[in-house]
Parts: sequence; C-alpha cells; structure tokens
Amino acid sequence: MGLLISFLQACIVAGTPLLLATLGELICEKAGNLNLGVEGMMLMGAVIGFMIGILTKNPMLAMLGSMISGALGAFIYAVLTIGLRANQVVSGLTLTIFGTGISSFIGKDLVGKVVPSNIKNFFTPIHIPLLQDIPIIGDIFFKQDIFVYIGYILALVIGIYIYKTSKGLNLIAIGENPKSAESAGINVILYKYIHVLLGGALCGLGGAYLSLVYVPTWQDNITAGRGWIAVALVIFASWNPYKALIGSYLFGGLDIIGFRLQGLGINVSQYVIDMLPYVITIIVMVFVSIRKSSENSPPKSLSVPYFREER
Repeated sequence: MGLLISFLQACIVAGTPLLLATLGELICEKAGNLNLGVEGMMLMGAVIGFMIGILTKNPMLAMLGSMISGALGAFIYAVLTIGLRANQVVSGLTLTIFGTGISSFIGKDLVGKVVPSNIKNFFTPIHIPLLQDIPIIGDIFFKQDIFVYIGYILALVIGIYIYKTSKGLNLIAIGENPKSAESAGINVILYKYIHVLLGGALCGLGGAYLSLVYVPTWQDNITAGRGWIAVALVIFASWNPYKALIGSYLFGGLDIIGFRLQGLGINVSQYVIDMLPYVITIIVMVFVSIRKSSENSPPKSLSVPYFREER
C-alpha cells in the first residue's frame, strides 16, 4: 500500500505541468483557435521563470514572469491568426520552433544552475489540515506543493466558468459559430484574444513547474515533448476541464511508470511507455468519431479563421 500511495503521489506531481498546459490549450480551443505552440510556450515559461528565480530569488516573481512570457508567445500567435488570419496550424508550429529557440538561447548560460534554496523551500509540499487525515486520499492529494493545489483550483474554476457562467457560454458559442455569436452582440475578436492569451499564460506556468519544482535545475529541452502530450490530452478529455484533470494525472502516471517498473525489476522499454499517451488518444478519437457525440466533439469552428466582414 505504501508503494501504491507513493506512486499515485508521483502521478499527481508528474501530471501537474500537463494539467496546466492542457487547461491553457483547452480554453484556447474553446474559442475556436487551435494553437500547436504549447511546447514552445511551455519552454518560454520554463526558461524565463527559472532565470527570474535565479536573479531575484523570488518564487512569485518567477511564476509571474513565466505566465507573462507564455502570454507573450500566445500574443504572437493571436496577432497572426486572429488579426491577420494566418493558418493556425502553421502559426502554432512556428511558435513551437520559436519558443524552443528562445529557451535554448537564454538557457545556454543557465545549464547546470540550481534553483535557489528559498524557492525550493517555498514549493515544498503543504499539508492541508483535516483533508490530509483522510485515509489514502489525504496522502495522495493533500500533501502536495502549491502548484498542485493551483491545478486543482484552476480545473474547477475553468469548468464552472465554461459551463455555469454567461461569459463561458459566450465562449462556447464563439467556438461553435462565431458569426452567430457576433450577430448576438458578442465581441468575438476580443473573446478570442483574451482566451488565447490566458491559455498561453497557463502553458507558461506549466513550463515553470518543470524548471522550478519538478526538475529544479536548468536543462535544455526541459519539457521533453510534454506540450504535445497536452495537445493530445485536450482531445482525450473531450474539451472538458474536469476530464482534463483526470487525464493529466493518468498521463503523468504513464510518464513515470516505466522507471517505477524498472525499480521493481520489470524491464519495460521507456520508448513504449512514451508512445502510450498518443496511442490512447488515437483510440479515444476513434470512439468519439464512431459515437458521433456532439458533447465529445471539438468546437465546430476550431482552426477556421474568422473574418467579421464575411457574415
């Protein structure tokens, strides 16, 4: 039981950067914009957050800097795809290449450096009173660091926002039919910009978790493809933030299970483990297409450029 609890605790930790990035991409896609630059925004957030942490030794400034850098990356994408109506797939891929280059350029002088001790101490696990005493569940969910709790809260808040508020319903309408939403008096362009930028900020925060907490030292390409897993997770979660919470921890478990099995003497290739998230996503896509459920389908205007004068 101790080994199982330890593994599940590690699944939560490994899944947290995936959750933050997935939520960011999810709200972006809900607005009808497919941003494949998640990997680039995570890398930008990781390197800027780490650099600010080294320079200021202030964890809050490091987190803020990572969010701003992710949002700036998303702003470039937004100007191209919303303002200039450029191809969303190409723009997203370009953002990934741009973010990878930025992180390598800035990070070349940071390789080998370690996060300051006060930042490490700030992100040590916090035990939630009463909740930590719940058998098994308390050990798994309520003895984690502040980033993990932020992930819980964001998934809940975004779910309530999308499904229970008028602004969230406006967002859904924009993703489904922006022309009809504009006719109803909704400012489609403003909504798109805001949610694309918010999505980028969350992706940057997910990158900061990797460099500040998960791997508290800088190494090149620190995200190791997690941005692409986040894109797949949005599909796996059927564009639902609550399912994204579960899926992120599941995929986080897949990310570390290979090493755990090797520790138990079971030899499983890590390459096989690494491809499981994508295989599972393909299976989910097949089931969704067979069932043809509108609830589990992507927004109808996803990746379609919107031009107000074409109404």
